[in-house]
Amino acid sequence: MNREETIRAAARLRGEGQGEEALRLLKALAEHAEDDAELQYQLAWAHDSLGLEREAVPHYERALSIGLAEPGDDAGARLGLGSTLRTLGRYAEARQLLEASAQRYPERAEFRVFLAMALYNEGEAARAMELLLRELADSSSAAGVRDYARAIRFYADKLDQVW
Repeated sequence: MNREETIRAAARLRGEGQGEEALRLLKALAEHAEDDAELQYQLAWAHDSLGLEREAVPHYERALSIGLAEPGDDAGARLGLGSTLRTLGRYAEARQLLEASAQRYPERAEFRVFLAMALYNEGEAARAMELLLRELADSSSAAGVRDYARAIRFYADKLDQVW
């Protein structure tokens, strides 16, 4: 298998729940391509999917430092790294990365949602709720939420106010 076939096969295996086999394929390929950003991203994702968060971090960092060609891959690596850092208790790093990524990709709501988690972990529950409530008001397909979206947005940063 060539590089592209191996990466596609590993992604398919990971999606089918065969993470160990995906990781094995990617590690074998990585022995000869350490400076391949896409491969580093796939290695990070494979580690993450197996619950090997600590092992995933350097691969995410390497992929981002090399530079991913596809904006979707760059966003995915940023989200994966931010989420993984938060999971590892590295809240300030996660917050910084997720805030920067939310600014870089304002159309991608997932950054605001994961940022809310990091804010919560840092003790900023009010700001976390504000982000989540605004996201809910802006993106929910539930009729009741859509009906009250204006009120939800209004109260999002006023949860502690008594009228």
